[in-house]
Order: sequence, then structure tokens, then C-alpha cells
Amino acid sequence: MNQTGRPQDFPMTNPRADRVRDVAKLAGRPARLKRGRFLAEGPQAVREALTLHRERLASGGAAVVHEVFASEACLERLPELADLAVGTQLRIASDDVLAAMADTVNPQGIVAVCSFVDVSLESVLDAGPRLVAVMCQVRDPGNAGTVLRAADAAGADAVILTSSSVDIYNPKAVRSTAGSLFHLPVVLGAEVEELVALCKSRGIGILAADGYGTVNLDTLQDENAARRLGNSSVTSQYALEAPTAWLFGNEAQGLSDDELALADHRVAVPVYGAAESLNLGTAATVCLYASARSQRGAHVHTVPASGNA
Repeated sequence: MNQTGRPQDFPMTNPRADRVRDVAKLAGRPARLKRGRFLAEGPQAVREALTLHRERLASGGAAVVHEVFASEACLERLPELADLAVGTQLRIASDDVLAAMADTVNPQGIVAVCSFVDVSLESVLDAGPRLVAVMCQVRDPGNAGTVLRAADAAGADAVILTSSSVDIYNPKAVRSTAGSLFHLPVVLGAEVEELVALCKSRGIGILAADGYGTVNLDTLQDENAARRLGNSSVTSQYALEAPTAWLFGNEAQGLSDDELALADHRVAVPVYGAAESLNLGTAATVCLYASARSQRGAHVHTVPASGNA
């Protein structure tokens, strides 16, 4: 590679080359843990990874992206990716090489090798978050990525995965985040009991998303709206505008009894039609947006997380 960051003249064409196999190994968890690196695939994910990379370097931080492999067609279609990749190892690769590196059946023309981007629990909580999504025993990588993307869209301050949840650097999980993995702080391997205790010590309320919960999300939103209109007589089981960490459980079993017991309230999303329940991604989106809307419309004064109950 020349010093401009542009790809070198000789493209990679051998899908069985050692370097290609070395990159492809990052699709597996053992190689990721050993090297502290993972794969971002596709223009959207690589664009966001490169953007974070440049921001980190500009502020004196560590590199995020180390290598980028792209087809000529991809860079011709999206020349801004080559500009963003200045300072990384950018190489032209054939479609066969990209297919051998990527985890997808039909690769999207670009793959990046990235450093892990997760942060410590303490750094997240010390920043004074107002909205946090916590995944407890979420095992499906697609679901984990979807929840992270929903948290990003709702303006959450962080996403936390417990030690029993899926590896967010799984290629399917990374793809499912659609680049959101590079937008907000992510904590991995948290112990839920410790997490809840630390949140409560900082005045962050704990809500558990539970289809059998006795607290109705619609009711909490209605009470929040009434307070915003100046009705100080409205009482509430929980003030949605307060700093909140939402607990989201396993796709099949939901939150365990022990996890539910840690929450201030078990909150149900009402189902108006004939569906038995909402899937994890949809339920998380509804809950996070309910908090986000309440917080953004809240009065300036602080409302205790426990409400007036």
C-alpha cells in the first residue's frame, strides 16, 4: 500500500492464500478472542467503522480499523470509502477472495478487520447515562444486533450484554447492527446483579420488559404526558422520564425469575391484536422509544426513578 492510503496496484486474487485464510478465521470466536479483532462486512458497517476510526485517531485514541479489503467495483461505486480508509491498509481483492473472507453467502464487496470496541461498565455508568439497554441471556446474534440498532436509533446512551449473552462480534450480530456497533458504548460480560446494584446506587431505575408484567407501558406513557401538561396531581408507579436501564431477556424464556426480581417494575407492552406476544427486537424498540420520548419531553427538574408511588 502506498502512503496515500489508496490500494496497491496488485489485487489479491487467490482465495486460498494464507492471508485470506487468516482473515476468514475471525468469523470464529476463538480467533477473535485471541487477536482482539473482528470483521465488519458491507459498505454501511465499514463506513461507520472507518468514521469511528478517524474520530478516535483525531482525539489521540487507538486505531479501530486495521485492514480493509474491497473490490474495485465497490470502490468505484462508493469512492468515499477509499477516502475514509486513508491511513489503514486498503487492498483491492477479487470477489472470490472477499467471498472466502466474509461470513455471508453473497458478500457486499468490502470487509474490514477491526479492533474490539467495547468499553468498561464503570466508564458507562460514570458518564451519567439516562437510557441503557441491557440484554440478559440473549443468545441469537441477529436479535442482539437488532436490539443494539434499536437502542442506537432511540438515542440510548449505552448497551450492555450480560456474560451469558451472545458474542456481539459474531459476524451475524455485527451485520444486524447495521453500523450501530460503532455509534454508542457497548459493555460485554456484565454480571446482572452487580450491574443493577451499580445502577441503583447512581439513581438509575431498573425496568424489566415482561409480557406478564403488572405495569402497563401505555399507562406509564399516559402518566408522563399528563405531568408534562402540568398536572402535578398525577401519581405514577414509575416516572419514564427518569434515568432508566431496561432489562431484555432471552428470546424463548424471557427474563429469569432472579432477573425479574432485580427490577423495580415488570412492564408489559400491551398487545391489542391476536398475536400472542412481540419478538425481542420489537418489544425492545417499543420500550426504548417510550423512555426516549418521555425523557426528551420531560421538564427540566429531576423526577425520582420510583415516581410518586
